[in-house]
Amino acid sequence: MGKQNAAIKIVCENRKARHDYFIHETYEAGLELKGTEVKSLRAGRANLKDSYAVVKSGEVFVEHMHISPYEQGNIFNHDPLRPRRLLLHKAEIVKLFSRTREKGYTLVPLKIYFKRGRAKLELALASGKHNYDKRADLQAKAAKRDVERAIKERQKN
Repeated sequence: MGKQNAAIKIVCENRKARHDYFIHETYEAGLELKGTEVKSLRAGRANLKDSYAVVKSGEVFVEHMHISPYEQGNIFNHDPLRPRRLLLHKAEIVKLFSRTREKGYTLVPLKIYFKRGRAKLELALASGKHNYDKRADLQAKAAKRDVERAIKERQKN
């Protein structure tokens, strides 16, 4: 069982998503990719900034996810910003569709990684934070850091 965790190789993360959104649930989805896109992902050339997912006609697509063209790909390269289909179970798609119809919920990609040789995307059901929520998070983070620093100082003395 410990071997499964060692097989995960993170390609890229969307750190800004955790700052801008409240994460309610996360899902692991497979990615439907073309040949040279997999090679670019293995080289770590992807960006999740400003990307989001939508449910269209019973399928989930991730929009504005940038996968750079592969250098040796020549004519086989694909559009870097094309919509890519996510592979989820039907029940998960129905649940996500109904939740995103509610006011304030959106689907945000958190990270792309390889698990047992397959490209996966961690998708989050999220709702947007207001500026005062972000300030409260920053204050809590600063307070936690100060407490840890004080504990460290006390242990030194």
